Amino acid sequence: MHPAPSVIAFTTLSGIGFGLLAWLGLGLPPVTGGTAFAFFTIAYLLAAGGLVASTFHLGHPERALLAFTQWRTSWLSREAWASVAALLVMAVCGAGAVFFDTRIPALGWIGSALCMLTVWATSMIYAQLATVPRWNTPLTPVLFLSLAAAGGALLAGQPDFALVLLPLSGVVQVVWWVRGDRALADSRTDMASATGLGGTGRVRAFEPPHTSPNYLMREMVFRIGRKHALKLRALALLLGYVLPCLLLLIPFSHVFAALAVGSHLGGVAASRWLFFAEAEHVVGLYYGKS
Repeated sequence: MHPAPSVIAFTTLSGIGFGLLAWLGLGLPPVTGGTAFAFFTIAYLLAAGGLVASTFHLGHPERALLAFTQWRTSWLSREAWASVAALLVMAVCGAGAVFFDTRIPALGWIGSALCMLTVWATSMIYAQLATVPRWNTPLTPVLFLSLAAAGGALLAGQPDFALVLLPLSGVVQVVWWVRGDRALADSRTDMASATGLGGTGRVRAFEPPHTSPNYLMREMVFRIGRKHALKLRALALLLGYVLPCLLLLIPFSHVFAALAVGSHLGGVAASRWLFFAEAEHVVGLYYGKS
């Protein structure tokens, strides 16, 4: 699929932003006053900024509010409601920490759960799609949640947790890639099954159905060379997981901590680009794509 910058920014920034809010809801780090204000500001800029970025991929951004009306059937709508609930609850927690030097543990736990529920709902937008076999797996929510938890721990200044969660999320990422590379073949979906003409013999495309690319081809039939994909995977692993862990093992320094966060964000952005670029939508089968 076409890797739209707005969706990459959305999934990268909102994930780590809600991850940081989840750790703050648990009281980690136990900050108050101006320090708490700084942490909550960063978390809200990332979480809310990511959500705003997602609207730029809509044909009519002014209709974004309509997403709230489809909560019975749409994971996008459920994500919208969960995100608003999480941001409101965590705003109360943040106000208590910043202005009253106090924390409400029960409310913090609820806010933390809502933050992770938001990340889960985001992942389900993709995991539910049987038309994209690479995404259609329980590993997709596991990947999103593990990255949010790991990135949030990194931003929250929790190196002990980050040093455990970053390698774990890296393993999930590799397993997700390995499983995804054979997902389309394992789905046993091909041009014959897509067109329903398998009973007549071997099915192949006679000629393209359009003289120029249409919307479906631009959005759903994007292809990336295997060689380039492997290079980007190696870069994503190095920046997103390996380098941050190495930096965390060095005696603490604000410079190294900032480098670890920046490296992780770069690695996650690369993996998110691949998340979309490597996704084979079955509609491509109608255009002779294997």
